Amino acid sequence: MMALKRLTSSPSFPSLPNLLFKSLSTPRSFSSASTEDEKILTIETSVPFTGHKCDPPSRSIDTTPKELMGFFHDMALMRRMEIAADSLYKAKLIRGFCHLYDGQEAVAVGMEAAITKKDSIITAYRDHCIYLGRGGTLLEAFSELMGRRGGCSKGKGGSMHFYKKESGFYGGHGIVGAQIPLGCGIAFAQKYSKDETVTFALYGDGAANQGQLFEALNIAALWDLPAILVCENNHYGMGTAEWRAAKSPSYYKRGDYVPGLKVDGMDALAVKQACKFAKEHALKNGPIILEMDTYRYHGHSMSDPGSTYRTRDEISGVRQERDPIERIRKLILAHDLATASDLKDIEKEVRKQVDEAIAQAKESPMPDPSELFTNVYVKGYGVESFGADRKEVRAVLP
Repeated sequence: MMALKRLTSSPSFPSLPNLLFKSLSTPRSFSSASTEDEKILTIETSVPFTGHKCDPPSRSIDTTPKELMGFFHDMALMRRMEIAADSLYKAKLIRGFCHLYDGQEAVAVGMEAAITKKDSIITAYRDHCIYLGRGGTLLEAFSELMGRRGGCSKGKGGSMHFYKKESGFYGGHGIVGAQIPLGCGIAFAQKYSKDETVTFALYGDGAANQGQLFEALNIAALWDLPAILVCENNHYGMGTAEWRAAKSPSYYKRGDYVPGLKVDGMDALAVKQACKFAKEHALKNGPIILEMDTYRYHGHSMSDPGSTYRTRDEISGVRQERDPIERIRKLILAHDLATASDLKDIEKEVRKQVDEAIAQAKESPMPDPSELFTNVYVKGYGVESFGADRKEVRAVLP
């Protein structure tokens, strides 16, 4: 089993007590083996998987105390980063568009726990936490958000265009649904090179009605590409409830001839199981759709208050009943893997890491104006810019 790598330098976790885990009267059932932090726990999800043209995976999921503590740390880090980004945007240190991921963290960490950095991920503009999951640092993230030279895209991409090719992250994309055919193209390259890797192409329920999704899925199915299309269904594409935008909001079935699986996207362990299942399927049989039933706490973007098309009671209800971090917290506490105080210490350390990264990012210089013309054309193939009369050369781009 692959445990999720720490996203940044993390606090040392409290020592885990050497005890046997008992079956508890909770929504989940447990069994265990081995000792200490590598002890195997078998956990049954509270919500079953629902399959379309496929038999769903087992609800019993193997994990370890170490993995659960890692999930808690990494989701807490993602949550804190997004809350800080909200404040930085309101302080006008982040400009342009900014789409926050808080509430959806289980998708990012669960997916990473099931795959390797040789597998590829491509997503839309809600990309900050996916970037962290791929091994990006807080400093790179905040520098990019604030348009600084130390950012992952040298300050030129901003919130919507994070990128980390060396870890198989092909970016956040600002055009709704544009990443789906690109993801299928990456999957084509993977099949061509026979490297036994897959591509996860993430999109929201708002993009699920895009024609390019069905065009890309068609060719992916024809060629049996190792493409996994992941609909992060947070139920409000921009500000429109799914039932108003889609005649069939069962997005895992929308591929028709392509298998699909509906997953509790607020449960990191369920996401891990689903992504592991999907990778095995895609390598053998071609594309599959995963619908992650998730929820965003913020509005669509920072310009959206997020409470005009849904009630505050609805948001607080999801926080109380389905929050992905609280689920893992309860799991850890129920089995004495750490105390409430230990978890609070981790959250304090996470807050400190975020604050330090912001302070460092503010020190990073803005990009030089000449950077405006780089990464546009291939080096050595400069372009001359003429005036309207086509006679006077106005500028020569490098």
